[in-house]
Amino acid sequence: MRAHIGDQLVVESPATGATRRDGEIIGIHHDDGTPPYDVRWSDTNDVTLVFPGPDAHIHHIEHAPEPEGEHPGAEPPGNGRPTRRPLDPGDIGRRVAHERRRQRLTRAELAGRAGISAPYLAYVEERPANPDLATLTALAGTLGTTVARLRGGGADLPPGEGPAARHPELRELDPDQCRERLGTHGVGRIAVATPDGLAVLPVNYEVIDGAIAFRTAPGTVPAAAADSDVAFEVDHVDEAMSQGWSVLVHGRARSVTEPDTVRRLSEQAHSEPWAGGERPLWILVEPRQLTGRRIDTG
Repeated sequence: MRAHIGDQLVVESPATGATRRDGEIIGIHHDDGTPPYDVRWSDTNDVTLVFPGPDAHIHHIEHAPEPEGEHPGAEPPGNGRPTRRPLDPGDIGRRVAHERRRQRLTRAELAGRAGISAPYLAYVEERPANPDLATLTALAGTLGTTVARLRGGGADLPPGEGPAARHPELRELDPDQCRERLGTHGVGRIAVATPDGLAVLPVNYEVIDGAIAFRTAPGTVPAAAADSDVAFEVDHVDEAMSQGWSVLVHGRARSVTEPDTVRRLSEQAHSEPWAGGERPLWILVEPRQLTGRRIDTG
């Protein structure tokens, strides 16, 4: 009986063939996929070591990658192959993978520190898994976050609701440290003077040749930044550690009209604007001054 991480183990009643118990395989102790397995049972959420008997069988979940050119979810007619479903890692998997990459950890490093198997961590990140509380607690503790955050709790609340550290220190960032935190792209806030007063709006930004670039639509408030002095701000809060930083850019903004430059900016963009819609106008902010602060907790 061969299996993969994430397969379902079904135990049937010998007399009736009805399912007596089922669970998800989260660990395999032999490289060839044969027993024993670590199984999380659906009825209790407990994880136990199982040597499946004759009344158990494996329900294989789709593991093979999509062949080149095949549309996910499509079933080729008449060839007997099973329907392939598009794989969605789910919210927890996306958050775990995002935080792991942000901290520059490999899967093996995170799995080792959290005390779980690397294949199961890969399954959590890539497929719609349902990790138990112990696994989530271990991952959250290792990543310096909370189980609630990994589950998406607080998504509609502002960051920074956690308590302040007992002895925080506010330190200045030099220009190189500011550039390091700006990175190559992300989401920041542009402050623009309008006839109705100062407006501050979030925008997806790129760092191109040291300048801040973002897309918007003509006639919008962000478009009013063109040909004016603006402020652009990016920050990050680590609530679990009561730490954070903020970088402020002052500079002159201009609209980009040269076709070659527009094409280059569009080709180098890491993402379409999260707000969606047609946003063909690129605004470039040439930094005149870079300042930043960080909160340390010793």
